[in-house]
Amino acid sequence: MPLITSAGIGSGLDLESIIQASVDAEDVPKMNAFVKKEESLKVELSAVGEIKGALSKLQDTIEKLADPDNFNKRIANITQPTSDDGDLISVTPTSNITPGDFKVEVVELAQGSRAVSNDAVPPIFTSTDDVVSASGGTLSFSAGPDKSFDLTVDAGATLADLRDAINDSDDNFGITANIVNTGTESKLVLTSSVSGTGNDLVITNDNAELDNVSTEANAGGAGGIGIAAGSEAKSAVIKVDGIEITNDTNTFKDAVQDMTITAKRQSVDGETAKLSVEYDRESATKLIDEFIANYNNVIGQLGFQSRVGKPLNSDATIRSLSAQLVNTLSTNLTDAGPFESIYDIGIGVKKDGYLEKSSLVRSLNTAMDENFDDIGKAFAGEDGLAKQFEKLLGNYVDSDGIMKQRENNLNTQIEDLEDDVINHEFRMGELEGRLRKQYSGLDVLLAQMQSTQTYLSAQLSSLPGFTRNNS
Repeated sequence: MPLITSAGIGSGLDLESIIQASVDAEDVPKMNAFVKKEESLKVELSAVGEIKGALSKLQDTIEKLADPDNFNKRIANITQPTSDDGDLISVTPTSNITPGDFKVEVVELAQGSRAVSNDAVPPIFTSTDDVVSASGGTLSFSAGPDKSFDLTVDAGATLADLRDAINDSDDNFGITANIVNTGTESKLVLTSSVSGTGNDLVITNDNAELDNVSTEANAGGAGGIGIAAGSEAKSAVIKVDGIEITNDTNTFKDAVQDMTITAKRQSVDGETAKLSVEYDRESATKLIDEFIANYNNVIGQLGFQSRVGKPLNSDATIRSLSAQLVNTLSTNLTDAGPFESIYDIGIGVKKDGYLEKSSLVRSLNTAMDENFDDIGKAFAGEDGLAKQFEKLLGNYVDSDGIMKQRENNLNTQIEDLEDDVINHEFRMGELEGRLRKQYSGLDVLLAQMQSTQTYLSAQLSSLPGFTRNNS
C-alpha cells in the first residue's frame, strides 16, 4: 500500500482541514471553558487575598491594642533653664510613674578621683623611659568597697610601660593612665571612673620600689602619688522640689519613684529644670487612629469584593464576617470605668459601617482627659475590645483560619484545572491520531480508485473506434 505522509496527498481532498475542524470542534469549547474557569478562580483568589491582607493589617493593630503597656506609657516634658551651657538634666519615666510636675536643681555632679605624681625635688620621674622598678612586683588598685584589681609590674618596666599595662589590663575596673610631661619631669596621672564620696583611688604595693607609683607606701605612709584637694571622688547632689538627694553617680534612679533622672551639668545660681510627667496620649491616639483606619480598610474591601459582578458577591463567608465584625464592635465592656461600649470613648459607626471619631457621647480627647487608664482597659482588658477582635480575626487569618483554608482550596482547584488541561490535550492528541489513521485509509483508497480510473481510461482510449468524450 502506498505511504501517505500528509492527509489529502493521495486523493487531492483537503483532509487536513477536515481533521483540524474535527479536532477543534472537540478542543476549542473545552479549552475556552478551562480558560474561563481559571480566570474565575484567580479573580476569586485575588479577592480573598485582598480581604485576608486587610484582615492581617487589622490583626497587627489589634495585637498592639491588646497590650496594656501601649496604654501605660508616660512622657516627660522638660523645660530646661535658659542657658548656653546645655541641658541640665535628662529623664526616663516608667509606665508606673504617677503624672506630676517637679522642679530639679543640680547642686553638684559626681566625679571620680584623680591621682597625680607628687611634686618633689629632684623630680620622681624626669622621662617616660625612667624605670619604675628594677625587680618588679605587684600593684593593687581599689576604689570603694567593690572595685579592685592587681597588676604585675615586670622587672625593669618603665613609666611608659606601666601606663600601657594599666590601660591594657583586662581586669581594670575603670582607671585611665596618662603621662604629663612638664619639660623638667614626667608625671603619672591616674583617673578613676568610680564616683561617689569615699570612693577615692587607692594604690598599694608589695615592693617598696613601687612606692613612687603608689598612693600608700609599702611600709606605711604616703606614696609618690597623691590626690589633691578638689580631685577627690564626689557624689552627685540634686534637689527635687527643694528636697536634697545624694547619689554616687549622676544617674538617680527612683529619686522620684519610677523615674530615672540623669544630671548633665551643675546648676548656675540655683537654676532649675521644670519637669512635667504626663500620660503618653499621643501614642495612644495614634494607635486608636490606626485601628479606625485598618478597620475601615477591611469594611471597604468586604464591600468592594462582594459587590455585583465581583466573585464574592453574595458569598456566605463574607456575609458572616461582616456580621461578626459588627457584633464584636458592639461588645459590652466590663471593668473599664464609665466606658460600657466603644461608643463611650468617642468612636462611632456610620451608616455604611465605617468607623469615625465621634462626639455624640463624648470625644476621644474628653475621654482621655477624664479616664485615660480606663481607655486602656476598654481595649486591653481581660474582656476588652481588642481581646474580642483577637479571637475573631484569629479564626479567619491564622494559619488554619477560614481565609487561609479558602486560599488553599482555590489553589488546589487551579492545580487540578492545570491537570485537567494536560489530560484534555492528551485526549485531543489521541483524537487527532485516530482521525489521521482513518482519513489515511480513505486517502489511500481514493488514490487507488483514481489510479484505476486513469488506467481504464487509457486502455479504453486505445481500442479501435473508441472516441474520447471531451465534454
